[in-house]
Amino acid sequence: MSNQSNADTQEMLTKYDKESQSRINLGKWAWIVMFLGVALTLFHLYTGYFGTLPSQQQGAIHLGTALGIIFLLFPAKKGLQKKQKNVPWYDVILAFMAMYVTYHKIFFFESILQSRISGYSPIDIVLAIIGVLLVLEATRRTVGLPIVIVASITLLYAIFGNYIPTDVLSHPGFSLDAVATDLWFQESGVFGTPIQISSKFIYLFLFFGVLLIHTNIGKIFNDMAFALTGKYTGGTAKAAVAASGMQGMVSGSSVGNTVASGSFTIPMMKKAGFKPEFAAGTEASASTGGQIMPPLMGAAAFIMMEYLGVQYSTIMLAAAIPAILYFTGIFIGTHFEAKKLGILGLPKSELPVFRTLFIKYGYLLLPLLMIIGTILIGFTPQRAALLGIVSAFLVSFIRKETRMSLREIIHVLEQGARVALPVIAAVATAGIIAGVVSITGLGSKFAAGIIALSGGILVLALIFTMIACIILGMGLPTTANYVVTATVAAPALINEFGIEPIAAHMFVFYFGIVADITPPVCLAAYAGAGIARANPFKSGVTAVKLAIAAFIIPYIIVYNPILVLVDVTAVNLVMAVITAVIGMMGISSAMIGYFARKSRAWERLALFAGGLSLILPEFVTNVVGIGLIAAVWFIQKQRKDDDAGGLKTAEA
Repeated sequence: MSNQSNADTQEMLTKYDKESQSRINLGKWAWIVMFLGVALTLFHLYTGYFGTLPSQQQGAIHLGTALGIIFLLFPAKKGLQKKQKNVPWYDVILAFMAMYVTYHKIFFFESILQSRISGYSPIDIVLAIIGVLLVLEATRRTVGLPIVIVASITLLYAIFGNYIPTDVLSHPGFSLDAVATDLWFQESGVFGTPIQISSKFIYLFLFFGVLLIHTNIGKIFNDMAFALTGKYTGGTAKAAVAASGMQGMVSGSSVGNTVASGSFTIPMMKKAGFKPEFAAGTEASASTGGQIMPPLMGAAAFIMMEYLGVQYSTIMLAAAIPAILYFTGIFIGTHFEAKKLGILGLPKSELPVFRTLFIKYGYLLLPLLMIIGTILIGFTPQRAALLGIVSAFLVSFIRKETRMSLREIIHVLEQGARVALPVIAAVATAGIIAGVVSITGLGSKFAAGIIALSGGILVLALIFTMIACIILGMGLPTTANYVVTATVAAPALINEFGIEPIAAHMFVFYFGIVADITPPVCLAAYAGAGIARANPFKSGVTAVKLAIAAFIIPYIIVYNPILVLVDVTAVNLVMAVITAVIGMMGISSAMIGYFARKSRAWERLALFAGGLSLILPEFVTNVVGIGLIAAVWFIQKQRKDDDAGGLKTAEA
């Protein structure tokens, strides 16, 4: 049964998660992939401890090795991963070509620096063009076509658009040669900030997550979640939310989270009486929130740290309250749905005991606490990740089932590289997009367009930016989406409307993430629907209804940056959190159609209006919002109708 479950999980990942579509049969090249993967992980562990190389050289080893592995590991076309019995000759050529054109930056580092002034040779130009094309192809294989289309359009704009160079020496002409060499050899393209952060921080944190998964921490999170919430109304759904929130601390993949935890929680929710679409939507919305849950927050948070020029602890603390509010909103939604359907919690006899779990497995939380503690006391993310990795490695030896042999250690080192491949490819392509924005002035044109469309009205500018982020997020991974929107949209909000920088970046970050559950392209919801045997589109709609907080919190952050700890006082923070929770309760109940009892149409409108009124940090609107919500509560409590529904036990 366990083997069948694992097979189903892998099939679901292969179907919906581009990152999992790697070759099954590598033949003799499996040894090369293993060697390159282990070497890449050891390289990052070494430079993490002893210090990184100059950024261009560090990035070249990071990207070049990853590209080599990608062409050996990922086939050119979906479906070939099962049919091919070996790596075809053309992919072997592409792999070694990708490594050479990238390592060329290391071999001829000094002459390339000199060429920035004297001009690039024909060989440099050819290598730059080949390098950019290979990055795009590797990204297509690991991440998908949409991001490659976006990057290709920006490249065409750079070559054929209305481009007036600001620095004739740096940009000698409006040509393919100039664009390619700019993107390949300068600091603002492929080897710009995103790939630098990936090579310094992100890789180590991804490897940390791999080590934690080896200790079966996901199962412990599930058990603890059920122990804490399983006995309450709708306990199975609430446990799914809590488990996904905890797993999100170590994983940054919406689809991966949905499949990993959903294979266990979705059948439990269906058994308890929740509809398949609701079970799939709950898991998808909760799993998507993993990317906003500190301390790891996926990969984009590390790039945000660099863009804002702040400590990672600042990002982590700023993200904590919005993340808690996000999961609170989903929690509230599952509660009202359970009340509407009359679904009780699970019997205590079927639930694990939290105290027993904590005594037996609490030590598995030590690596997470190590990461959080070291970052908060001022350690660099690199050093915090290394300490977390060492502690995770040590705790794996405490129990026999997680103790690693030499073969397993090698496997984990290789898995660290495999997990990082899609992120490396995505940030490299995002660097292409960001580089074009930088050299063409596209960002200022986008800002001018936003101002023109909004007429200088902030709320309209936010709505237009939100739409742009969601549309981009439907085709781009979260990290790449954030790089693009942080380069193009966030500066417009900061410079033209005076929004606090961290609030503007959180705004675009959030809306890039919720694209994973926003129809029509909502891969996390599709994956959940596959497990639940539910309608994918309805599952996506349900996920949006449950995660409605994610569409509201960014606006709260902009209008009330206290939530991201800007100019914060204890009293103001407490009041902001209270009004935000009440507002989300009103909106969640309106979306579900249940508050104290089943809500009539006008009551749902009043609840929704009351929740929205609590977004603005104004005394009058807060009073109106609380008044509307309280009025509906009072009216429903007075109603003696029978529409609360019958009760369904867990056995039903």
